[in-house]
Amino acid sequence: MVERILVVDDELETLRLIGVMLQRQGYEIIAAASGAEAISIANKEKPNLIILDIMMPDIDGYEVTKELKSASATKDIPILMFTAKSQVEDKITGYDVGADDYLTKPVHPAELVAHVKALISRTVKGGVFADEEPGHTIGVISPKGGIGCSSFVLSLAMSYQQETKEQVIAAELRPGLGSWGLDLGYPESIGLKNLLNKTNSEITTGAIKEELIRTISGELLLLASYNVKDLKLVNSTEQMQTIVSLLPAIAPFVILDIGVPYLLNLREILENCDEVILLTEPYPASIERSKLLIEKLGEFGFGKYKLLSVVLNNRMRSDLQYTTKQVELALGQPIYHIISPNPENAYNASERKMALVKNQPEGLTAQQYTQLAKMIAQHILA
Repeated sequence: MVERILVVDDELETLRLIGVMLQRQGYEIIAAASGAEAISIANKEKPNLIILDIMMPDIDGYEVTKELKSASATKDIPILMFTAKSQVEDKITGYDVGADDYLTKPVHPAELVAHVKALISRTVKGGVFADEEPGHTIGVISPKGGIGCSSFVLSLAMSYQQETKEQVIAAELRPGLGSWGLDLGYPESIGLKNLLNKTNSEITTGAIKEELIRTISGELLLLASYNVKDLKLVNSTEQMQTIVSLLPAIAPFVILDIGVPYLLNLREILENCDEVILLTEPYPASIERSKLLIEKLGEFGFGKYKLLSVVLNNRMRSDLQYTTKQVELALGQPIYHIISPNPENAYNASERKMALVKNQPEGLTAQQYTQLAKMIAQHILA
């Protein structure tokens, strides 16, 4: 069945351009040039998605959204606000009245298509979630290399699935710099590479599922290759955006290994994150970089209307590093959680090609990750 999209905009040229773009992707397009017309068509046609401008001459997009989301017949239709209003306050208002997603004009066509695909895949019948809520996405980022971001993401994913019994996807997003394949003994770590080599229209939830590897304990991993020749795939920004937007349609919890923020489409990746964990360490250079990164993340709403949590990964004895209070004062942020150093466990886990939390499941490190998983689950599942 062809999905139908209602495009609402009082600018006829915008209606035409969006319509042509989405028709090429196989969607059926319905157009409306006013808020009142949009409400009437939505009630009559029940489209799979509404792309809605805010600034219209009669009823603005905020009011249209409020009315549609308050009516039982239309409350489940996803609404993508697509507007020139780009201030943080505008976005907050959009989400407050019930918008499911928000994009500002102008936008690259591939980014719009990626958002459309993600919203429709979460709601169409026969999809992974059907009538369920989309998954929750956490991005993990670090101010510099060598802090242990990849190991942290892998251990957190395994602890979260063990604690909640919910399906978890952990994804490495750094082509050519993957580590999980080597760490866990997988001979081919090419899932991300295979997807990035596809055209954007070929990337669907089904295509992503084919590239996921299920671990013995049940987590799903999207592995990046560790061949430096694949570093060039960092330029596949449209494909990366689509992958990240579709992962929450496959599992209720997604955790992204972003690492050092060098990715070309970092903005688009962060826009698909419901929250961010900043993993840092209590050393002067790392704290200085973390301060700058916190400021940057604030531009995307993290620490304002999206959750930003700072986690300390302590890897050396305490007399060689800042205290927790010193870190909090320097960053102006509370420390959400602390991982204690355990170099012996790290070495043994590497020898046995296991994640830290699986190598010593009753040890202190595993307990700390379990505690963190519980904390995250409490605010996600509340």
